[in-house]
Amino acid sequence: MSLSRREVLTQLGLLFAVPYSMPNSVERLRGLVPSANDPLLGTITQYQAGRLRGDYTALEVTMQALVRCRGLGAKLRAIDLLADTALAEARASDALLRNGALRGPLDGVPLFAKSIYDLQGLATTASSASWAGLFPARATRDAIEVERLRAAGAVVLGKTAADDFAYRGNGTASATGQVLNPHDPSGLHTPGGSSAGSAVAVACGMAFCALGTDDGGSNRIPAQFSGVVGVKPTFGLVPRSGVLPTWPVLDTHGPLARSVADAALMLDALAGHDADDGLSLRSRWRRGVLGTLRADALRGVRLGFVEVHAPRTQMTAECLQVLDGAVADCVQAGAIVEAFAPPVDRTNYREQFLASAKARGDVTPNANAPAATANALRRYFERQGLNATEAMQRGLTPFRAFYDVLPADWAAFEPLTRVPYEQDAASVSFLRSRDTAVAALAAHMRERRVDAMIYPTMPFKAPLATSPWPDVRTPLGYGNWLGLPEVSVPAGYGADGLPAGNLSFVGLPGSDATVFAYAHAYEQASKRFVVPVVR
Repeated sequence: MSLSRREVLTQLGLLFAVPYSMPNSVERLRGLVPSANDPLLGTITQYQAGRLRGDYTALEVTMQALVRCRGLGAKLRAIDLLADTALAEARASDALLRNGALRGPLDGVPLFAKSIYDLQGLATTASSASWAGLFPARATRDAIEVERLRAAGAVVLGKTAADDFAYRGNGTASATGQVLNPHDPSGLHTPGGSSAGSAVAVACGMAFCALGTDDGGSNRIPAQFSGVVGVKPTFGLVPRSGVLPTWPVLDTHGPLARSVADAALMLDALAGHDADDGLSLRSRWRRGVLGTLRADALRGVRLGFVEVHAPRTQMTAECLQVLDGAVADCVQAGAIVEAFAPPVDRTNYREQFLASAKARGDVTPNANAPAATANALRRYFERQGLNATEAMQRGLTPFRAFYDVLPADWAAFEPLTRVPYEQDAASVSFLRSRDTAVAALAAHMRERRVDAMIYPTMPFKAPLATSPWPDVRTPLGYGNWLGLPEVSVPAGYGADGLPAGNLSFVGLPGSDATVFAYAHAYEQASKRFVVPVVR
């Protein structure tokens, strides 16, 4: 039996945590109108409200998204491959809406994966011309994250371009060419990487959100350089099954989006343990925990500004002005901001990991342990039902060109693939050192009554794609080594129109919902995101 329009609106209010019991709740939901009447440039909630009003269908918006991808996406070299299933998925969502049976807030929402993700029916190119030539067959199975997005009803448009094998931070893909920064009319500045295409696609309204990966900044770098929200969740919150591996003890997957709320909706669908990834968190994920974000969440909150993560003497006046403005926005939103010096920071975390291992009498911890990546590669191919030995022999040379800690000799490489990465001694030692470092950080935060940390995501603007980056240390690796949840939010733009900084909200492992709440409140107070105008 189909539901009335009002009943569907009430159900959608529940999905989006709209206070549906209030007398005017339905009218409030109807009133969520995307800016400039372009649903692809609004939020997911606005998009769904427009569908309920009958302004457009998921099919119509998906068709619009695909047109944008083939035009603007191709111009910016942001797209790896488009799926031929997107229109059917959109039609299916429209049918569910007519019957009042949406599966959740992502139902019918156009989203993207990244080129290193398996997506059934598409080849996994890893944005590498050589890999694409060696593995032209279409994947027979989705990565776990894509499975979960489809189960939530999302329309998966395809995959975005990235640096080859998600290895570097420039968005330089041998398969599609250098991804372009949509804020830079000269086409010379990097959009950041490795999740370059994902950041560019959402910035320009080709999709609402896109999947990215982050081993040392691969979501947060393009978030800042392309001016969007980038998320690095708690390590292990999102399983990595079905994705070409990087460094198993660092690799953290999460969304890129134009708003914190949209990123939260996507992450909520992705989170939860998967047995194939033994480092994914085993605690049961409670759906909806990220869905209740309030604009007043910073009121009375104590934020610790990590000064050592903001090298002021090396920052330009423009970047400093943007940073100081972002901190002022936090204060305006009700936060108490004070200087915070954590016992482990970007200047000493590596040394502390090593000292902790020595104190335990443990082996040297190694975030880039070759055995861990080798085993993850074997498991990746086995999950697709391939002959892993044959596939690894075929792909080792181009893969090792980036992950060069791996042995070049097959006889030396093959035994490494047999040790489960959860049991690799150097990786286990690393994880033990992480626990020690996090415990020290947690104790100091409790002592200082600090609810979360803030600092600039990176202390400089996007450099030229062909130039070396400034010789300035960033806190990017710090977050990965400690496994901390981090939400990076646009903070402002320079005189040249390029994003001049993002502010990162960072908490202890497991505090993702809290970090999202603070980031959302800051975003609502600052409203810094600007849609790029590409000519």
